[in-house]
Amino acid sequence: MNNPYAIEKIAVIGAGTMGPGITQALIASGRTVNVWEPVEETREKARTRIYDGLKTSAEQELIAQEDVENIFARARFSACLEEAVTGVDLIMETIVEKESVKREFYRSLLPYIQEKTIVASNTSALDIFKVVPEDLLSRQLIAHWYGPAQLVPLVEVVKSEAAPQEMADAVMQLLRECGKAPVQMKKFIRGYIVNRILQCINREVFYLLDNGYCSAEDVDYAARMSFIPRAMVLGICKKIDFGGVDMTINNYKNGSYHLPPEAGLPEILKKLEQEQAFGIKAGKGFYDYSGQDVDVLLRKRDAQLAEAYKLAGRFMADSV
Repeated sequence: MNNPYAIEKIAVIGAGTMGPGITQALIASGRTVNVWEPVEETREKARTRIYDGLKTSAEQELIAQEDVENIFARARFSACLEEAVTGVDLIMETIVEKESVKREFYRSLLPYIQEKTIVASNTSALDIFKVVPEDLLSRQLIAHWYGPAQLVPLVEVVKSEAAPQEMADAVMQLLRECGKAPVQMKKFIRGYIVNRILQCINREVFYLLDNGYCSAEDVDYAARMSFIPRAMVLGICKKIDFGGVDMTINNYKNGSYHLPPEAGLPEILKKLEQEQAFGIKAGKGFYDYSGQDVDVLLRKRDAQLAEAYKLAGRFMADSV
């Protein structure tokens, strides 16, 4: 049976941090995407990022070099919300992560929603189902992408209780056709799967750094030389199976590990905040990037990520 919510034309709302990468993934799948961004400078930066991203994809042989211009032509940019969302099958919202801003946006969006339009939010932490107008709940989903969105395969999908499963199925199918590896969660929880796991890892990392057990370089080296590549093969739960569930049970019973106490903002983050050392965009974070070309670093990151995910994809196709 054909799904009544087939998705061909899409509006991406917001062209800041996540919008360009999401747009690139969507247009590369053959879809037409209207990118709505009211700020001209941000809109023009998004054009450049999408085009540069397509060129990087061609260099990594993810798309053909001769297809770059045709793919890029599928992205259309607008400062008019009505123009961007009229006649689309899916609205993918990626605006700033502030409840008041999202609430106001969805109110302004409501008059332009058509009968079969699906609305999805890329929200990282908000319970969007408590933010949107009640009239939207029957078509509201979350599609949570990870950055850089054009490269990272995972997208976590959650539908509202009022939305039909066919809508979630249509979004899942779209994501697969974009080369993504979507997971539909059974119900909403803040942080979804990966961000909750990462938050636990971050808590431990900051405890180690605050108490002088190791350096940031040590943490990264140890992670890259152990559980990160191993997870490409086994994941987390299967790793426990291979190591022996009884060992994990005994670790719990023996009290082999105690979670660090919660103590507010970690000292290392307080220090970085005071120094305005906000990472690569500021030229300094846990590492010093001064004197380095940020665009070159980003291109190098994307090229290496593309290779890593190619390898992960081969493992997934023939899993242990």
